[in-house]
Amino acid sequence: MAAIGFLVHPDRHDAAELAGDLARWLLDRGHEVRMSPHDAARADVAGTAMEDGLAVGLDLMVGVGGDGTMLQAVDRAADEDVPVLGVNMGQLGYLTTIEPEGARVALKRFLAGSFEVDERMRLTCDVVRADGTRERIGTALNEVLVERSELGHTIRLQVVLDGQPFTTYVADALIVSTPTGSTAYALSARGPIVDPRHRAQVLVPVAPHMLFDRALVLEADTEVLLAVEGGRRAHLSIDGRSGGLVDVGDAVVCAASAVPARLVRFGPPRFHQVLKEKFGLSDR
Repeated sequence: MAAIGFLVHPDRHDAAELAGDLARWLLDRGHEVRMSPHDAARADVAGTAMEDGLAVGLDLMVGVGGDGTMLQAVDRAADEDVPVLGVNMGQLGYLTTIEPEGARVALKRFLAGSFEVDERMRLTCDVVRADGTRERIGTALNEVLVERSELGHTIRLQVVLDGQPFTTYVADALIVSTPTGSTAYALSARGPIVDPRHRAQVLVPVAPHMLFDRALVLEADTEVLLAVEGGRRAHLSIDGRSGGLVDVGDAVVCAASAVPARLVRFGPPRFHQVLKEKFGLSDR
C-alpha cells in the first residue's frame, strides 16, 4: 500500500473538496493519506491530520491548487526525495500537470507505476552577515529575490561570481532564477525563457538604473553572491516566502542545490505546448 500526502490551496473550496474526494478514494483502497491539520479539516477527512514529518516516508505528495501550491509541496517533499504531482485548480500552470477531472486516473496510473519523474534544479539560499556568520535561509525551485525594502528607493547590490567581483547593480531588485523559474517573476522582468530540463542560473535585474541592464545565464554550479551596499537594506524572498531583511554589509549567496525537485508526469514533457497555450502562439 502507498502513503500519499496532500497539500491544498488555502483559499479554494473546490481544491479542498477535490482533495477530500481523492483522499477518501485512497483510504477505501487501503492506502495511507496524510494532510496538515488545517487541510484535513477543510477536506473533511478525519484521521489524516499530521503536523510534523508530513513528507517523511511518503510515496507521493499531491499539490491541489496552482503553481504556488506546487512550490509549497516541493518545499516540503524534495528533501525527503518524494515526487510531487500537481493538480491544477486555477489558470494554466507550468508546474501543475493534471486537470481536476483527470486526478483520480492520474493516481491510478501512479499506483500502477505508469509514470515518469522529471528532476528540476533547485537553489540553496544563504545569508552571510557582516560579522561572518552564515545562515541557510531556504531552498528555491523558482527564484531567490533580493529587492528594495523601501518604496521609492533603489538598492545597490554588488554581484560576485565564484569569488570574482562582476559589477554593482543599482535596481529595484535582482532575481536569481532556476530554469523552472524563468517563466515566473524573471519572465515579467524580461529575462530569457529557459527549458526547465536545463541546469543553469539566470540573473535578472528588475528596473535597473544603469546602462548595463541585461540578464545573465550562468553555469549551474556558479556561486552567486549579492552583497548589499550603499545606505539601504534589502528584503529577501524565496519562492514568494519572506526570508527577512538583509542589512547593509550582509550578502545573499545562491548555489545549485544537491537535491533536485522531482515532478511526476504522464507522457512526454509538455513545456513547449504549455508555453504556446499560455501566450496564445499559433503554429505559423
